[in-house]
Amino acid sequence: MRNLLKLTAVLLFVVAATAGTQAQKFGHIDLQGLIQVMPERATAEKELSTFQKELEDVLEEMQNNLNTAMGEFEQLGADASEIKRNAKVSEIQDMQQRIQNYTQTAQGQIQQKNGELFKPIMDKAQNAIGEVAKEKGLLYVFEVNSLLYKSNESVDVLPLVKAKLGIQ
Repeated sequence: MRNLLKLTAVLLFVVAATAGTQAQKFGHIDLQGLIQVMPERATAEKELSTFQKELEDVLEEMQNNLNTAMGEFEQLGADASEIKRNAKVSEIQDMQQRIQNYTQTAQGQIQQKNGELFKPIMDKAQNAIGEVAKEKGLLYVFEVNSLLYKSNESVDVLPLVKAKLGIQ
């Protein structure tokens, strides 16, 4: 009787562990694929492109001014005084330094603007993924582009998340 009781306890434990393992569900999603089909992405990309164009226009104007100053330096000729030549060289060096500083600042501004524009899109996507995962009882949702192996039992949540976001 005692052995039967032990056997029953072990059997119940194995059944409970197996049932717990079967209840674990995993999902996967192509996050970049989702972001690409979100309508907000196109708007953000357009706004970022406009911002970059404005920065490039300023840089182009600065470069044109530098080219003009360099042309003026070349036209000074041999009879120009040393003071005039040094002043022009100093002006050109200052312009080059301003262009270099502006380029570095512009790159930082572009990165910041990119973050400002795409963070809400990423947050929206992650929230929708979280909601779908909860609805489907998933423990984890993995990004498909960084998986080494994907089981056929893993749930592809991309169509579900697109439906949740109202994307065709």
